[in-house]
Amino acid sequence: MTAEQLPRRVIEAVRAASADSAAPQPLHDPVFAGNEIAYLSECVETGWVSSAGKFVERFERDLADFTGSARAVAVANGTAALHACLRLVGVEPNDEVLVPSLTFVGTVNPIAYAGAIPHFVDSEPATLGVDPDKLAEHLEATLTRGPGGPRNRASGRRVPALVVMHTYGHPVRLDAVAAVCERFDLVLVEDAAESLGSYYRGTHTGNAGRVAALSFNGNKTVTTGGGGAILTNDPSLGALAKHLTTTAKLPHRWAFDHDLVGYNYRMPNINAALGCAQLEQLPGFLEAKRALAERYMTTFRDVPGVRVFAEPPHCRSNYWLNVLLLEPEAEPLRDAVLDATNAAGITTRPAWTLMHRLPMFASAPRMDLGAAESIERRLINLPSGVGTARGRGGNPSPGR
Repeated sequence: MTAEQLPRRVIEAVRAASADSAAPQPLHDPVFAGNEIAYLSECVETGWVSSAGKFVERFERDLADFTGSARAVAVANGTAALHACLRLVGVEPNDEVLVPSLTFVGTVNPIAYAGAIPHFVDSEPATLGVDPDKLAEHLEATLTRGPGGPRNRASGRRVPALVVMHTYGHPVRLDAVAAVCERFDLVLVEDAAESLGSYYRGTHTGNAGRVAALSFNGNKTVTTGGGGAILTNDPSLGALAKHLTTTAKLPHRWAFDHDLVGYNYRMPNINAALGCAQLEQLPGFLEAKRALAERYMTTFRDVPGVRVFAEPPHCRSNYWLNVLLLEPEAEPLRDAVLDATNAAGITTRPAWTLMHRLPMFASAPRMDLGAAESIERRLINLPSGVGTARGRGGNPSPGR
């Protein structure tokens, strides 16, 4: 297939899958079709628009109920949530934290915020997430037992934690990942920013790790405008998460006393109100997104050189962003497809630049990253919002 033929076939397949083939197709548009205006108006009318108010507590309860986690703590954004997660599990300056190179920069920046160093690990084609088998081989050759836990033989630094990211909403092999963590005495942290509504073996993502981070940015399945949350099944960590992210202020009617260096990571009530209205619609959002993924699989079935990524075994994915993978023979045509689709009003994107290629992380330790590099060269994200599935418009918001 030529540089002219494949882009044309991709455009035709996307338009055929869309509920409104003539409309521009954003990557992931928010949809506000429920109680958003009513709840936001209540915040404005009552004056409860900042970090206190009933919607914050309700949003946390609703999140915990939906995910099956014992505790959810709402915060300002997903990056703040992950930074707090690292603090909660004891990551210290000069530690090394294992993390995939195939991820958004918001997964890795919090490691730097904690004064630690990312140690990049490879991903697997079957899940697009951390490859637990390859990781175990790497750790066997790299780690040694030392004071305070495992250490990197080469650097001498402590390696306390592994952060996995459920890429584009597809869960990693959590049972195998957990076994690797147990074998090497690592704390498992889940970056579940993209996987609200995704399940592994019937359990919602975010419940396998000691803590997990969610994101509710404007381009996520559920949005609070900007926002995130911490999930945990450890009651003491849940209480500490709430304390740490609310400036570590001790309860008192008027005194301002603090017992830790805390963070002003609180989610405002007005954002939580938006989130409550969005959570009410989440089952319908997920149904529409999964239907869109199925339509993509149908419309791309006869397009040579490409395939739509399907949820891994034992998973029920939210298909946050649909993934088109080019076969090796079509790999040189990736940029031609990106150029043609965006020119046609169809917003497509490549994978994130791998983290070890970014200048601030170029010297970080890493294992062989051959699979991640192959995925990066071949991956294209397709329009995936509920608006594309149902035919409603909206404007996506980049980042976390």
